Amino acid sequence: MNNHRELIVWQKSMLLVELVYELSALFPDEEKYSLTNQVRRSAVSIPSNIAEGAGRNSKKEFRNFLGIANGSLNELNTQLELSKRLGFVSDEVMKKIFDLGDEVQKMIYTLINKFSNI
Repeated sequence: MNNHRELIVWQKSMLLVELVYELSALFPDEEKYSLTNQVRRSAVSIPSNIAEGAGRNSKKEFRNFLGIANGSLNELNTQLELSKRLGFVSDEVMKKIFDLGDEVQKMIYTLINKFSNI
């Protein structure tokens, strides 16, 4: 299929993971094994599923993994919104991550739509 490292959506989702790790390092210590862990796992799931799908044997399988990546992105957005509501981070810090997440999501939707006739 594709070399996932060449996919811009994978590259941007990897950047999103880096930003999430930096952000979640600011969470309170008591969140280390709960929200911090969940946020990081959701973020890592996005490029992981893009890579796995790109390595599959068909575009249909790739599309399915893009759907899973999109679900993980929605999960991440929910957890980040909760983090913001709990006062762990400011609105301005979150904006950069939410904007990048929106960009990644649009790219995922574009690829899903590209493969929708399969």
